[in-house]
Amino acid sequence: MLTTRGALDRRHFLQSLAVLGGGAALAELLPAWARPAQAADRAPEALTGEDIRLTIGHTTVSVDGRASHAVTINGTVPGPLIRLKEGQTVRLHVSNGLEEETSIHWHGLLVPFEMDGVPGVSFPGIAPGETFVYEFKVRQSGTYWYHSHSGLQEQIGHYGPMIIDPADEDPIAFDREHVVVLSDHSRIHPHQIFRRLKQQSGVFNFQRQTLTGLARGEDQTLAERLEWGRMLMDPTDVSDVTGAAYTFLVNGRGPADNWTGLFTPGERVRLRFVNAAAQSVFNVRIPGLKLTVVATDGQPVRPVEVDEFQIGNAETYDVIVRPVEDKAFTIVSESVDRSGLGRATLAPRLGMSAEVPPVRERPLATMRDMGMDMGGMDHGDMDMSMRNPDNAPQVPLGPGVQMLAPMAVDRTGEPGQGLRDAGHRVLVYRDLVALRPNPDQRAPERSLEIRLTGNMERFMWGFDGRKFSERPPPYAFRAGERVRVVLVNDTMMAHPIHLHGHFFELAFGPPGHMPRKHTVVVLPGGRVAFDFTAEAGDWAFHCHMLYHMHAGMFQVFSVRDGQAEGLR
Repeated sequence: MLTTRGALDRRHFLQSLAVLGGGAALAELLPAWARPAQAADRAPEALTGEDIRLTIGHTTVSVDGRASHAVTINGTVPGPLIRLKEGQTVRLHVSNGLEEETSIHWHGLLVPFEMDGVPGVSFPGIAPGETFVYEFKVRQSGTYWYHSHSGLQEQIGHYGPMIIDPADEDPIAFDREHVVVLSDHSRIHPHQIFRRLKQQSGVFNFQRQTLTGLARGEDQTLAERLEWGRMLMDPTDVSDVTGAAYTFLVNGRGPADNWTGLFTPGERVRLRFVNAAAQSVFNVRIPGLKLTVVATDGQPVRPVEVDEFQIGNAETYDVIVRPVEDKAFTIVSESVDRSGLGRATLAPRLGMSAEVPPVRERPLATMRDMGMDMGGMDHGDMDMSMRNPDNAPQVPLGPGVQMLAPMAVDRTGEPGQGLRDAGHRVLVYRDLVALRPNPDQRAPERSLEIRLTGNMERFMWGFDGRKFSERPPPYAFRAGERVRVVLVNDTMMAHPIHLHGHFFELAFGPPGHMPRKHTVVVLPGGRVAFDFTAEAGDWAFHCHMLYHMHAGMFQVFSVRDGQAEGLR
């Protein structure tokens, strides 16, 4: 499930780079909804109806004028927009044109677990040359997406957006909408990326601190650098894969391609943001426009006006903007480590553009990112806490596992790494309040703590000190029980954690209106609690950093009717 039936066929990869076709021809490989010529439409073009056919195959695409290989859905990156209606039944016929197994997971959708699309957990996968029919009744509305759950195909373009219109009137008012899919693209084969991450820690980090910077008094003091050195860690190591290997895309287009969405001044424009990146967290802003957040992970929230928000892998955010001037605005999706950015444009007419702001100064990890609250603590205390596992009981330390967060704290009121001093309002999780009452308002019957563990030097990741290849027993639940899950991040990396087949309520906010999500980012040294009602089936539970999942940060929530034995 976490490995392919062999690396992607190298012959296909090389052939795809040699295919004919100039940039104009390759641009046609964008789906209709993502082409600028279609941007004047009030609603993006989409596949609709009760029977939808999708074909997975190899395609050559163009990114900033350069040909590159992709695994595509119906020949495009991103894949076609699928638009469904709450309450309808849909049959999605997925044909595999690859020479290896493939799959599609309907991210965030409440489907029978047999239709969830995770090989080895909920179904056997789709063999080469075969077609699998996913069939289910649509139980929700909002902004979602879909992607491969086989090997590393998601990194190479196997993803696409999905909109589900509500059965009744949409609680979010808007005049026009655009889907904005953020992703990361590399011309380096994903299996090569993974091998390099395993071979050398920080291999893609070209933003390390220098002796020149130290002499100039930049970044940190000598004492601080020596302290990080003693811990064998680098405070600039915020992202595993950076702009050194990635081009950051918006709707399949690189910064030079400049995807453009149109508006008429005065309109309420709904932007449906999807982070389909394999390994990148983005900071999103539109200089000159306020962003009113109206939904997250497909679930409406009470409107919150901000200047910027951070979107983790696999999250979705719907925002309303209302440009009143006859001018262009730049949509900025800046990588969390500031190693590059995605760029698109909102404009009254095609061909217009706005200034693209420079990438801001790169962030540095702090002792707070290590789970260390430095108030009242000197360096000696910090050193002892970092080195002595006895100061952090209940943290399983398997072979190669580093315990990094002896005093993990709730960081859901923080805006994300590098944004504390942004100089304007940045969305935080605690700003979110569910618009509708929570469907299950029972108190949790029990609590389960899960530690997010890893070794950055060896690129090993897991839950509770074990990677999935070691076959740890699944987390067991009874169908219908109400459980509070507490996630504790013992690592120096942020982890967007996704639970399949469920929404959960973050454990804060007004009673009965706690924010509902299917994916939550747990900041370094942080802890997040959520409540959920267990649905029968076997459900994947994992970090949505693709290479973290591939390295072992994956588990199964096994939910059974009646009494589940060995509840963890």
